Amino acid sequence: MLKNFKRFKTLELEFDRELNILVGGNEAGKSSVLQAMDIVLSASRSKVESIGIAALFNADCISEFLAGSRKVADLPELLVEVYFDDLPGRHDLDGRNNSKGVDHLGIKMVCRPVDEYTREIQAILAEKHDNFPFEYYGIHFQTFTDETVFPHKKPLRHLLIDSSQINNEYATREYTRAMYAAHATVAQRNQHGFEYRKAKANFRDEAFKAMNDTLKDYKFDVRTSPKASVETDIILTEDDIPVDNKGKGRQCFIKTEFALRNQEHALDVLLLEEPENHLSHVHMRKLIERIRASEKKQLFVATHSSFIATRLNLKKVLILSEENPSRPASLKNLSQGTAEFFMKAPDNNVLELALCKKAILVEGDAEFILMEALYKLSAPGHSQDADGVHVISVDGTSFKRYLELAKLLGIKVAAIRDNDGDYAANCVANYADHVSASIQIFADTDNARHTFEVCMYRDNQAVCDELFEPGRRKLSVEDYMLKNKTEAAFQLLEKKGALLVVPGYIQQAVAWISA
Repeated sequence: MLKNFKRFKTLELEFDRELNILVGGNEAGKSSVLQAMDIVLSASRSKVESIGIAALFNADCISEFLAGSRKVADLPELLVEVYFDDLPGRHDLDGRNNSKGVDHLGIKMVCRPVDEYTREIQAILAEKHDNFPFEYYGIHFQTFTDETVFPHKKPLRHLLIDSSQINNEYATREYTRAMYAAHATVAQRNQHGFEYRKAKANFRDEAFKAMNDTLKDYKFDVRTSPKASVETDIILTEDDIPVDNKGKGRQCFIKTEFALRNQEHALDVLLLEEPENHLSHVHMRKLIERIRASEKKQLFVATHSSFIATRLNLKKVLILSEENPSRPASLKNLSQGTAEFFMKAPDNNVLELALCKKAILVEGDAEFILMEALYKLSAPGHSQDADGVHVISVDGTSFKRYLELAKLLGIKVAAIRDNDGDYAANCVANYADHVSASIQIFADTDNARHTFEVCMYRDNQAVCDELFEPGRRKLSVEDYMLKNKTEAAFQLLEKKGALLVVPGYIQQAVAWISA
């Protein structure tokens, strides 16, 4: 549960116990959700302070407060709540001091004004300027019984891997420390710390002895502060090469793979931020297989990749909307057959469809190449981009899979397809269960005009003959266009794009989708 956190005034998400895939546009809030979870599960005030409370607060709630009566009692609060299921032995987390007012296991972060500074806050608000008193807010990590949560007593072991900072020295160091803490017991860490300090002392006594014996007032020593401990100095290596000396893609893969290892003291929760960054297709496939094979961890993956979303499990996808951030969409009700189809399909554009408002589905590359020009010719003064229409090329046998997804998400879709010689059977009866107010099928009603190239030729015969007839010996122009669909479409676009007559069924589709 998020309240006034970044772009979310309110957001409630219900997560799967094993895998959760967050998708959305660049400003949809995928990273914000992972960041909120990372902050609360860390229970670290320093992490919040390094980011800044002002950077975490929802800008709209601040603006609304400053434009209102500006009463201290109305000051907005920032809230992040994490609800848990099945945490044996953690009854200390069970309470009803949460936004739902129900008994549940959980922890929360609350940023609220500090009561002791009420007088100072009132003076600031009375000045009527646009500065908000963030400096007088306190950060509280609490259980649902309102007991304080300390970092060393956090209920779950988690790790955030952000591929955008994969070669950042601080991020790499923090990652290594987190993984060390996850894999070493408290007793082991204490033993390692003691042995490390003893080794430093031995180094000082042996290596520096001759030099220090010649000095009177000052001596050389080795740093032994918490900022130079075993946890700050350890690194990860692969084949004796430090991981941070590897390429970004390899770093991403190694760190994720290492975090996914199932050991007795491994992680409970892993947060992956756009793992596809810096990875080749081959390594992305390996990473997906590694994620799918993981056990005993709850995984959260934020991604733009249709490949990752479909190969992992499309039914585990949560879609965050840029336009309506408080109402995410879940694909858990997608049929198992459709989810498995997209998992096996060689190419798919699932997220392209899922993240748009309107879409035109076409059957092949030729239609895709010409559609932008045909759209403008059908609706003068309009364009796909201006109308918010996304064109997606779909194999003819896959239309129903995409239409199921569109119906689930409420996306307006015009499916443009060939009648294949039987309009009534292939374009009407075949889609009777899919057509709705937001989904329509468009095809030529004349069975003789059985495919897109035939329609284009017969509506543009003079143009096509002029362009393709020279040099023809055996094939007619129409046959040539049928056997060379993509090349013919490209030539029509490049040389005759402004002169084309748009087939009637495509005009109807454009008129409907652009309305």
